[in-house]
Order: sequence, then structure tokens, then C-alpha cells
Amino acid sequence: MLVLARHLNESIMIGDDIEVIVVAVQGDQVKLGIRAPRSVAVHRKEIFEEIQRENLRAAQARGDAAAGAEILKKTMGKKPSQKPDTQNS
Repeated sequence: MLVLARHLNESIMIGDDIEVIVVAVQGDQVKLGIRAPRSVAVHRKEIFEEIQRENLRAAQARGDAAAGAEILKKTMGKKPSQKPDTQNS
């Protein structure tokens, strides 16, 4: 892990287009500003981890749904038994 010391209003660059700026220091809390392209997702770690858990749950549910759909296709694919035509008069 790279550890850098920064003062208020100082920043670090990540690659060419992501800047992390120290915008406030209050007691044991530091506020950071992040400039990044809209295509770059920026989340607090606890939010990122929750997103990952939800994505995993959704992927598992899709797998369950896909298996259910396959069973349904097999069941629905069977032809019903034909009944005699009683309407010929």
C-alpha cells in the first residue's frame, strides 16, 4: 500500500484523470474531494461492498430463474394428449 501525507487543499493524482483533494480536516475525520470522469464509479468502501453483495445475490437469482425457465420449457414443450374430435357432425 502506498501511503502519502497531504495537507489541507493538497491533492494526489491517480492516473491522468483522477484527482483526490483534501478539502477538510476536523479532529480524526478527513473530507476528500474526488474529481474523476463520470465513467469511473466512486463509492465509500462499505457502499462498494454492499453493491458487490447485491450483485452476487442478483446473479444467483438469475441462475435460479434460468434453471426454472429451463424446467418450464421442458415441461411446456411436451405435447398434450390429443382428445378425440367429437365435433364432426
